[in-house]
Amino acid sequence: MTPAPIAIPQATLDRIHVRVADAVIGYAPDDDAGAWQYGVDARWLAGLRDHWRDRYDWRSAEARFNEWPSFEAEIDGVAIHFIHARAVGGDGYPLLLTHGWPGSVLEFLAVIPLLVTQGYDVIVPSLPGYGFSGRPSRPIGPTRTAAMWRTLMIDVLGYRRFGAQGGDWGSMVTRALARDHCDVVGAIHLNMMSASGRAPVTPELTAYYARVAELMAREGAYAAEHRTKPQTIGLALADSPIGFAGWVIEKCRSWSDCDGDVESIFSKDALITNVMTYLVGGNVQAGIWMYRGMAGDPPFDRRIEVPTGFAEYPAEFMPPPPRDAMAVDLNLVRWTKMAKGGHFAAWEQPAPFADEVGSFFNEWR
Repeated sequence: MTPAPIAIPQATLDRIHVRVADAVIGYAPDDDAGAWQYGVDARWLAGLRDHWRDRYDWRSAEARFNEWPSFEAEIDGVAIHFIHARAVGGDGYPLLLTHGWPGSVLEFLAVIPLLVTQGYDVIVPSLPGYGFSGRPSRPIGPTRTAAMWRTLMIDVLGYRRFGAQGGDWGSMVTRALARDHCDVVGAIHLNMMSASGRAPVTPELTAYYARVAELMAREGAYAAEHRTKPQTIGLALADSPIGFAGWVIEKCRSWSDCDGDVESIFSKDALITNVMTYLVGGNVQAGIWMYRGMAGDPPFDRRIEVPTGFAEYPAEFMPPPPRDAMAVDLNLVRWTKMAKGGHFAAWEQPAPFADEVGSFFNEWR
């Protein structure tokens, strides 16, 4: 474990800037001006390119990441980068926060100061192959990632027991932690959940499966490509910052509680910074690999007994299963309906997120 503040070489930033400045934005159907009905809006993307080229400042974003101590540790041959923020007053309860795709540790920057003042040591790693971490040599899934997180928390940082929270891939990794490492995981909190198929079929569960099927028909093309041919889309996007931004930001708009106006939730600077976390480390491709890596993971075929909290956000694109179905899979001790927010819960609504997560783990620390 060594200190590892973010310091991206200027040559890397210059290369990305050249690609952005040279980007030509393609055309759009004449009925899609500002509508996003066919995907990312070309006019909006052109405005993002102009802002990125003329006004965006990575060094300011980098300074914000570096407001918190960050470190690197080699785990299973992968250099894992993580923020480690100590509780105000010391002796904090360790809380591990895991992001997903197309997110990054940026999602949690605003909640760290809120949680450390509640008495938590907050640990926020970049997933393997994401952000500021190194990448595995081939796709891995949440199960192996969870084992790496155990090593990070127990062997590297020296904690004996900890809590874990996550959405998107963070939800899967957190569930795998609770399933496989319950001897060191005190409780978990999730803000995305899917059914395992173990619950008895009820009319409510049938309606849920129909809703998910409709959702995946409308929103799931990206996941099918990531899962089946990750290198094809990865190589296509890796050298096109604007192309990758379009691939990612369309999801930021569709999956957040923004009512169609992505900039009502996320500034252009924030959206670019999230995209940059993939670009500066060369992790556009590797960040897609986990969809393929998931195929080799064992199923969630037994009940998780670790106390589990769940926050239901109104604009989360993946609907939660009925509560009785979730209770088959999880020791579900808390279910909170949140007033606002979507898939990027901590990023969209940091204060309510910190209040919910902090109060949950106060009961189980």
